[in-house]
Amino acid sequence: MRSVGAGVDEVAETVRFLGGVTTWRLLRIVHPARQIRRATTAGVVVRPGRGRYVLPSASGHLKLSQSRGATLSHLSAAVHHGWAVKTVPEHAWVTVRRTRHLRQGELADIVPRWADLPRHEVRNGVTTPIRTVLDCARTLPFDEALAVADSALRARALTRSDLVDGANAMHGTGSRQARRVAKLADGRAANPFESVLRALAIEEGYDLTPQLQVADSGLFAIVDLGSEELRLAVEADGFEHHGTRRGLRKDCRRHTDLAVFGWSSLRFSFEDVMGEPGYVRWALRSWRDVREGRTPTALPPRSW
Repeated sequence: MRSVGAGVDEVAETVRFLGGVTTWRLLRIVHPARQIRRATTAGVVVRPGRGRYVLPSASGHLKLSQSRGATLSHLSAAVHHGWAVKTVPEHAWVTVRRTRHLRQGELADIVPRWADLPRHEVRNGVTTPIRTVLDCARTLPFDEALAVADSALRARALTRSDLVDGANAMHGTGSRQARRVAKLADGRAANPFESVLRALAIEEGYDLTPQLQVADSGLFAIVDLGSEELRLAVEADGFEHHGTRRGLRKDCRRHTDLAVFGWSSLRFSFEDVMGEPGYVRWALRSWRDVREGRTPTALPPRSW
């Protein structure tokens, strides 16, 4: 029999898997209600609002930023806004006024950035959605930045035109990447897992559509990422696909149907996308090599 501690820790891992922010509905796919309540009582997850759950590492970031006379920003602001991210920040990301000097002890547990923020870009001690996305787009690696931008669009916290216009008005370090992120951001991505997988595909030269509807004579399916031109489906296989035997059967049939109708299907686990991107890149590159008559390179080394 599993201990209560093991059960509540699993709830925390699910929240982390879902990008640090999730809902009761998604947690209930894999966890019984009593386990979620025990996790909340034990403090391994925090419920900041009705039906919403976050990790405790992110729940206190606003108070920490205020104690430093700073503004919550970047990844910490993204989680505060309720957006899922690739990597949940352990330390609070904050923006500090250029004239503000922080003592050595005040630098503990924060990731400081120095800038003078206009009043209209700060709301209740947190950077506004547009400023948050652009800060992340300018500062973070491409895949992490795309995950934030996709999440913000999915939450309808801003429009794509607002994002593109804001990025085009930027200058200085990171502005080029910010414009790239704004151009490629897509709110149809279901979660950061899919966003990071799409980022890897983009960097391998693929143009894949999130949540592509595949309609053929006798076939209808929705794939995580896909290209009608290449007849390629790229799937981010998360826990929600196999939460039940019925779900597993439905998923098996869908991939078999795609194969019967001449579609290739590449399926990647969360662990490979987030922890072994070299393998994902190899698979995407090798699929193209085989399609174009070239011999794929050897498998990259794996950690397991």
